[in-house]
Amino acid sequence: MSRAEDIFEKLIYFGEDALDEFIRDRQTEELFMDFKQASSTGKHGWSLSPDDRRNLAKCISGFGNSEGGIIVWGVECSRDMDVGDVAQAKVKVKNVHRFMSWVENAISGCTIPSHNKVRNHIICCDDEGNGYLATYVPKSEIAPLMTTIGSHIYIRSGSNNVPAPYAVIAGMFGRRPQPNVDLKFENRTLEVLDNDEEDILYPKTIDMPPQKYVKITFDMLCENDSNAIARELYLSCTTENSGGEYNRVRFTDYNMTTNYLGVEGHFNLITKPELRLPPRGILKFCKIELMLSEFIEDDLLINGVVGAENAAPKSFRIFSGKNSLRSFVAKVLRTEDSQELLLNEFFGDFVKDM
Repeated sequence: MSRAEDIFEKLIYFGEDALDEFIRDRQTEELFMDFKQASSTGKHGWSLSPDDRRNLAKCISGFGNSEGGIIVWGVECSRDMDVGDVAQAKVKVKNVHRFMSWVENAISGCTIPSHNKVRNHIICCDDEGNGYLATYVPKSEIAPLMTTIGSHIYIRSGSNNVPAPYAVIAGMFGRRPQPNVDLKFENRTLEVLDNDEEDILYPKTIDMPPQKYVKITFDMLCENDSNAIARELYLSCTTENSGGEYNRVRFTDYNMTTNYLGVEGHFNLITKPELRLPPRGILKFCKIELMLSEFIEDDLLINGVVGAENAAPKSFRIFSGKNSLRSFVAKVLRTEDSQELLLNEFFGDFVKDM
């Protein structure tokens, strides 16, 4: 997850509390975030005011030509000589739902080519319909984006959108679209199995072995979320800890890739040279099986990374402290909740993007 997307998710989940935190901490405008007051009140017809449209166009061009960013509509800034523009106070956007519709209608006409992945979210809204809006501008795959107002190509520099120098523009025109790969966890299952069925975790030679164990399986998929073909996709996983001696982590079902054996605890896959993943295509890397016993003696920690040729790698982590893992296994064995709820708990609490 990019820094801009992380800020957007924070605004979605924490709402106005996130704005209060920005003001309390004197959050500065930065490479990934801009604060704007909205001047559109309907005096200019059913559309954005010229100032709001100009600000929107500059931000779409600047953020889209750089690494993406967020526009927070409804926050006043003050100038700090030491750190720059900082969030000072909230100034609600009048009729925020109407304002969002004006923003969405204006997006396609702000730049050439248009940026079709810009997203908007109403942070909060009071009883009178006034509130705050967040506009998320991801990095564009078809840069450079030129504004239709003034015909400028902007890039983000610090906390400002500035006209791009000639050398930067020349580099943008020569830049081919790059693949962007994301990891997905699908076909998730959870089972409670008898040890007698598969003598996996508890050798029959030990005294009084537990009769059951928890088995979690899921497919690790890779999606090419871009307009470019992805080649030489890879997955690398390192099992730092499996929870103890009587727990197992297994990787299976990886027929479309080549497995490069590493040292113990390392699992490495890369697709064959002739395989190409088209835009929006999905590839199955492998299946992971986690077999967990009641004997939790250590943490569970799996670190991994996925990527492709000319694509930025994406890291992930599956982690649970031994006490949390022990509690989770005990809950599953007691069958207190449905399997769907337990799976959501496992992936929500223990699986993280880095």
